[in-house]
Amino acid sequence: MTARVVAFANQKGGVAKTTSVLSVAAALQELGRRVLAVDTDPQGALTYSLGIDPDELDETVNDVLVRRLPIEKVIIGREVDVVPANIDLAGAEAVLLTKTGREFALQRALRDVEREYDYILIDCPPSLGILTINGLTGAGEVVIPLICEALSHRGVGQLLETLEDIRHFTNPNLKVAGVIPTLYDGRSLHAREVLGDVGSRYGVHVFEPPIRRSIRFAEASRVGRSILSFAPTHPGADAYRAIARQLDVGEEVA
Repeated sequence: MTARVVAFANQKGGVAKTTSVLSVAAALQELGRRVLAVDTDPQGALTYSLGIDPDELDETVNDVLVRRLPIEKVIIGREVDVVPANIDLAGAEAVLLTKTGREFALQRALRDVEREYDYILIDCPPSLGILTINGLTGAGEVVIPLICEALSHRGVGQLLETLEDIRHFTNPNLKVAGVIPTLYDGRSLHAREVLGDVGSRYGVHVFEPPIRRSIRFAEASRVGRSILSFAPTHPGADAYRAIARQLDVGEEVA
């Protein structure tokens, strides 16, 4: 049985995408699933959030995509296994653009390990460039972290249009697993209105409960741990556990 490959994508930065990848990965691992997290963001935020200094790495996902280094050679075992990234990846876009089948570089690499894991979660960069296209092409499903505010709401529509292009050109079977509402403030009428509208407007599943704002997420990242191991009883940890359970039973919207 091969892994379910799930890309976490949103072209807007600051939506808690990396936090969601790590938290869902840790929660799935608590459920007994074998999980690999793949960092495809040149900022290396996921790598850093697992207690790894990106600047000290000799080989990363960049070498996998550009030099076709076997992906198992760069996997680092931490709270969850991770394929790390650093700033070297910033140059990969220009290199990949010169290669045939550039959209499929990550998909090709993941074939070597897809039977070793139950889930492979891809942290896409906050853009719609070739690295994100690689993530979406290599995935079977996409999860969209969303801040409950108007501009982020609008970005979901733009991303869904991009997903239609991905389905047409490189990955006809890509499905939207759902939206994770993040940085939620239930006291705000605006946030509640956006949360209530996004599912019906775009016809996507909305994972519950929404992830509320908390400094504890930043504190966890600073010490290289997920919120689940850093503050196991925190409401945010429980929220991500609930979302992981929903994902695990395979609730999807085409």
